[in-house]
Amino acid sequence: MVKVWIVVGLAVIILTVYSLVDCATTAHNRVRGLPRWVWLFVIFLVPVVGPLLWLIVGRGRRGAGVARSMAPDDDLDFLKGLDRQKTDEERIRALEQELADLDKPDPRTGSAGSTGTTGTTDKSPTTDKSGTTGKSGSTGKAGFDPDQADPGDGELPGRRDA
Repeated sequence: MVKVWIVVGLAVIILTVYSLVDCATTAHNRVRGLPRWVWLFVIFLVPVVGPLLWLIVGRGRRGAGVARSMAPDDDLDFLKGLDRQKTDEERIRALEQELADLDKPDPRTGSAGSTGTTGTTDKSPTTDKSGTTGKSGSTGKAGFDPDQADPGDGELPGRRDA
């Protein structure tokens, strides 16, 4: 009979310690009925009934604080993401088309691609208001020659992307 009382006493102690720890670590929005500090006193001062009341009444359900799920067509963030995905795909298609156009041979020079210069490729010298002579079609950088290959064109030896 003494062994039974020892086992029951250990079970009550384990239940009380478990309930105290559970009450102390439970989220604030899941504690029902009484404030948390009152539950801690009830669990500690009323040996068997206190922990059982906490487990049955005081501890809220796990799904109590969870918001209701929405259908995809009701979720504005989801719908905005679809529109963003569509514009991203359109932008990627436009960039791929632009890259494909750059790979086509240039009908004016017969070479593939462009050198990255803008304007005309007229090579006749022109004189501006300051009296300096330059070539038309240049981008205005001093010493820039549009006929010279740009290091980014892949014409350097040993480049893997050439």
